[in-house]
Order: sequence, then C-alpha cells, then structure tokens
Amino acid sequence: MHASEPDAPEVPGAVRVHADFIAPEAPERVVEAAVAAHGHLDVLVVNHAHSSDFALGELTAAEIDRALIVNVRAPLLLVQAFHARHDGREGGRVVLMTSGQHRGPMTREPAYVAGKGALHQLTATLAAAVADKGITLNAVDPGATDTGWASPEIHAEVLAQEPFGRWGQPDDAARLIAFLCSEDGRWITGQVITSSGGGP
Repeated sequence: MHASEPDAPEVPGAVRVHADFIAPEAPERVVEAAVAAHGHLDVLVVNHAHSSDFALGELTAAEIDRALIVNVRAPLLLVQAFHARHDGREGGRVVLMTSGQHRGPMTREPAYVAGKGALHQLTATLAAAVADKGITLNAVDPGATDTGWASPEIHAEVLAQEPFGRWGQPDDAARLIAFLCSEDGRWITGQVITSSGGGP
C-alpha cells in the first residue's frame, strides 16, 4: 500500500493510493483504502516526508505549516487510523522515520527538523498509546541515505564523514524495518533506533 507520487515504481501485490497529506482527510482515506483492499492491516510504515530547504531568514509561515502538517499531523492521523482499525491480533507494528536531527545541526532545514524532531519525541508516547492492542511502535533514523536527492557537493561532504566509506542505501534501513516488523521484533517498542553506519 503506497501513498505515493504518480511515477513511483510498481510493487507486485501493492495497491496504489495517491494522497496529498496536506489534506486533513488523506491519512484516514489511505488507511481505509488499505483495509478495503486487504481486509486487515498488520504493519504501518510512515516513510513520507516534506523536505523543507529554507534556512533561518528564508522561512515563511506557509512553509512551516506545510512541513508540520505533512511531517507531524499526517503521521499522527495515520497512526490513529491504523490503531482504530486494528483488532488486536498478534503482529501489529508501526515504524516511523526520523532524520538524525537529534545528532547534529541541519541549518538549512529548521522546519523539517521541527517535524522530524516531533516524531522522535512522540515515539514513546505513541508506543504506549497503541500497546493496548499489542502493537509495537518504533522510529528509525536511517542516516544519510543515497536515494538521488543530494547534489554532488553534499554527496562528497557526507561521504567524507562516513566511517564505512559509503552512503547508506535504502536496503540498509529496510533490513532494520523488516526486523522490527517481524516476530523477532515483538519485544521492541518505544525506541528510536539509528541505522547509519556510524555516519551523520
């Protein structure tokens, strides 16, 4: 189940739902569509984000609002909708994504940092709130991940700080998420876990 961009790659067996999380009803609609397609949801991975590249002095109220709506309000509503529909069977899992904002300054992205920092701080509280249905909830900080977003200058700057001599790959974070969502991860909840290869 994806709330994705129109040009996202096809995933076998997935049902695609296009949603703009600026819309207050979008999180509920996405979860409802998943339930309609599959009958029951075991796992929610909140991997969307609004990247806000506006430094202090460039910020606007509209940009701050957009960053917080997409990066905080939408995840809260997604978790709420998932919890409401979960019937308490074993295997309920939620994984949020943070962004290393607690490990060093990100001066180009204060609005983004505010949103991802909120998810970090919400992790323990949300984990306790969904525990009544046996759902675990954790957050993953994947570190610098090479998905093509970085300019050559940023890529080189980050690479120089990576102990293993490479950027993180999407598969690196995916392996941790898969573990947390598996039976082996059943006793881990309320944690913010860094998977960054020791890098920034």
